[in-house]
Amino acid sequence: MKYLGIIIVLVLMSCSSDDSQNDPLYNTQSNKLSVGASANDLLSDTTFSSLVVEVVYVEGFEPSQTAISNFVSFLENRTFKPNGITVQKRAISSPGLTPYTNQEIAAIEDSNRLLYNNDNQIAVWAFFADGSSANNTDSGVVLGTAYRNTSFVIYQETIQQLTSGTITNTTPILESTVITHEFGHILGLTNLGTPLQTNHEDLEHPKHCNIESCLMYWKAESGNGVMSMISGGSIPQLDAQCIADLQANGGK
Repeated sequence: MKYLGIIIVLVLMSCSSDDSQNDPLYNTQSNKLSVGASANDLLSDTTFSSLVVEVVYVEGFEPSQTAISNFVSFLENRTFKPNGITVQKRAISSPGLTPYTNQEIAAIEDSNRLLYNNDNQIAVWAFFADGSSANNTDSGVVLGTAYRNTSFVIYQETIQQLTSGTITNTTPILESTVITHEFGHILGLTNLGTPLQTNHEDLEHPKHCNIESCLMYWKAESGNGVMSMISGGSIPQLDAQCIADLQANGGK
């Protein structure tokens, strides 16, 4: 998984006024900021008391229900949304663009996204692609990318290829790991919009935690690396330092 701040591997603005809050253009633009820009809005209930996740997948590449349930549990454990967290899921036809560039992924979102922030609900877009990332290299594959403040892509075909032929069904575990890792970046981890409470950013792999067992460790975004992290059959969890960062920024 990668994170993207305007383009490459990852990586603010708000308006007030009642008129702008009800304007579709305002709502669209408020969901097109840099990764981590909406961390506090997602973590706290100060502005948004509920959250909706728009899950869109290419036909034949639907994420497992286990992974979606695990994602919702992750959100419930880390965010304050007293009016609830909901998921709306639907399929689309293949855009036929694989391998996908970050710009193409953003364009697919712009053409298909239906849900944007409103007065009291923040919206998240999650796209499950039928192909690979154009950022793959001979030494590693990209499993997901957080590329906007409320947007991420999961390369579902790549995940299915990595887990095919495994003795046990590791697909939901890998899906859950990549989804929550990418969303960790959207929540501002590590040092990506949610301030560090202790010095735990991996300087060799910026915007990742330096604790090897942590969900935000850099290996969770690379094909071979993440497989070693889930070899015990469980999803990596956030370490205490990452949780402290989120709590200081309005989360649980």
